[in-house]
Amino acid sequence: MNAPSSRLGQAARAALSEGGDLAGNIPAFAPREAQQDLAAAIAHAFDTRGVLLAEAGTGTGKTFAYLVPAILSGQKTIVSTGTRALQDQLYHRDLPRVREALGIGLKTALLKGRSNYLCHYRLEQAKGEGRFANRETAAQFQRIVAWAGRTRMGDLAELETLPDDSPLLPQVTSTADNCLGSECPFFSECFVVQARQRAQAADLVVVNHHLLLADLALKQEGFGEILPGAQAFVVDEAHQLPELAAQFFGDALSARPLVELARDALAECRQVPAALAVLQEPARALEQAVRGLRAAMDDLPVRGTRLRAAEDPVAEAGLDALLEALRALRAALLPLREAAPGFDSCTARAREFEMRLVRWRGGADADRDARPAPDADFDPFEETLPPLPANEGDDGIAPADPDDRAPLNADDAPSVLWYELTARGFRLSRTPLDVAGPLAQHRARSHAAWVFTSATLAIGGRFEHYAIKLGLREPTTLLAPSPFDWAQQALCYLPPGLPEPSARHYTESLVSAIRPVLEASGGRAFVLFASHRALREVADLLRNGPWPLFVQGEAPRSTLLERFRASGNGVLLGAASFREGVDVAGDTLSVVVIDKLPFGAPDDPVFEARLEAIRRAGGNPFRDEQLPQAVIALKQGAGRLIRSETDRGVLVLCDPRLVAKSYGKVFLDSLPPLPRTRQIADVQSFFDDSQPGETASAPAAAQGTGMLL
Repeated sequence: MNAPSSRLGQAARAALSEGGDLAGNIPAFAPREAQQDLAAAIAHAFDTRGVLLAEAGTGTGKTFAYLVPAILSGQKTIVSTGTRALQDQLYHRDLPRVREALGIGLKTALLKGRSNYLCHYRLEQAKGEGRFANRETAAQFQRIVAWAGRTRMGDLAELETLPDDSPLLPQVTSTADNCLGSECPFFSECFVVQARQRAQAADLVVVNHHLLLADLALKQEGFGEILPGAQAFVVDEAHQLPELAAQFFGDALSARPLVELARDALAECRQVPAALAVLQEPARALEQAVRGLRAAMDDLPVRGTRLRAAEDPVAEAGLDALLEALRALRAALLPLREAAPGFDSCTARAREFEMRLVRWRGGADADRDARPAPDADFDPFEETLPPLPANEGDDGIAPADPDDRAPLNADDAPSVLWYELTARGFRLSRTPLDVAGPLAQHRARSHAAWVFTSATLAIGGRFEHYAIKLGLREPTTLLAPSPFDWAQQALCYLPPGLPEPSARHYTESLVSAIRPVLEASGGRAFVLFASHRALREVADLLRNGPWPLFVQGEAPRSTLLERFRASGNGVLLGAASFREGVDVAGDTLSVVVIDKLPFGAPDDPVFEARLEAIRRAGGNPFRDEQLPQAVIALKQGAGRLIRSETDRGVLVLCDPRLVAKSYGKVFLDSLPPLPRTRQIADVQSFFDDSQPGETASAPAAAQGTGMLL
């Protein structure tokens, strides 16, 4: 992209250039041409209220690239990040540094979802219950009570000692279902309301994708805009948006909200004691029905379609009992609605949950003809695949009409109905197969600039896959390359002689192939797996090795990473959750091993239905969905290796299909320009060159007989 240079674009370039505001005010800031190009492209989108789809390679500095034009523009800007942790980092660290460097005083706000804020009403209700599972939980609750008396923002992140999975969190926070709104006796003190008011008054608001999408999905229900009047949206980690949007434009019913409804109904009886005699039995019956349904689904697979559940008479009986219990509780609540605001809220929740269950049960035939996706280890695809679609400026998506009043929740769009079981609960979900329409409608109605950026958006240098998923027609695109010296900093090793991933002895062969790499590097490795089964098998095989071993599932992710960093020579075994959002710079991580090409899980009902929908529409499910998704997942995993200009490391790609199958080239062409080799001697030579400033290792590898050119 060569965007016309505007005043904003020139100012953004100047601020990020040698001798500019950032170089002069932020220690260790290094000007990067790709960063300046990205900032200019974002400035152009801001000026024209256009749409930009930009991949910024690792090390580009995309955060500064969008913060600079956002601050200089004077436009009200919403920046959305992938997680709350990234949101806090952006707001508390990056944004203040850029704002101070530019010398511009603008109002900023951090806005999170309601589950992050203390709810005064729920806290008072919890005080009345006074029953806790153990002393530690009781002590945690007292710390929350003490903090509640002094906090200004009510953000539970201020309580560093409160675990993310604390059972107290649902007791002291509200949900969209149980919030009393303006009927709440604490409405004037509500931290959620105050946070939204600050966001409305701010020039730049930092949110996360969950909050952004919740806002889009709720607008048509009359709640009003959480993020009104924005002139520009910047969506960072944009590759996550389509999957998250599918959750928010669908609906779900799970065990915990049902149990909370029953308990909240009983808690309200403290305000109206006479109500206890009416509600005690139906509330308890609802709790029993929830437990009964989970027990009734024990013989079902962990994930499955509505059709699969409908074929099990025991599960159907459990669903019948749950529906009957919901109706009985709603009937008992109806006469009490005027007695207290909480009863009115509980009545509405019971009705909403009942309708979700009825909608979910009514779709037993929705996916009757769905065919299963191929196993991730099975390779049924032909050697020669149809090429990716040419970029002809017409992806088949009609432009959204700003006056089109079709609902944004995609109720009429094709959906898949499915369930998922956990150890003690369940979730019944309706997920739309395509969210491009709702996203395009909102974007058109906003009349704002939209910037979608991530380190992983392009497949083989092309953006069609995500453009279609995001409902973008002819977006401006930009590939901002990584500034790293890949020829000197990294090497890609493809071990020879490995069997097909479906072979029984693949795991043992993989361990034999990577042992020499770990010996050359002295550990210091991530080994990333497509399945937890393979992860456990390799853990057993490496358990008595010379390196400290850290295995996903044996401790929380944050604890494993902390121990890995502290070890200095550890080997960490992880699955999909370690492919992104993990940053280990320096010598501690010098090898990333990926066991298999990360094709989608064959037991994912949504993925199966998506493939079938593509097939029915005349598309190629492998080319149009499975391959692009796997390429992005591989890029995410490979992106863990080199995180700074001084990092050095080896990427080990074990799957022989990268070389044996024609589609392997799509994967390899989508990675950064790493030198490639099939010789372990080149890997050993790479690590023998222990001084990052020396360059002998890369040329030696380039001359190796096993080099793939």
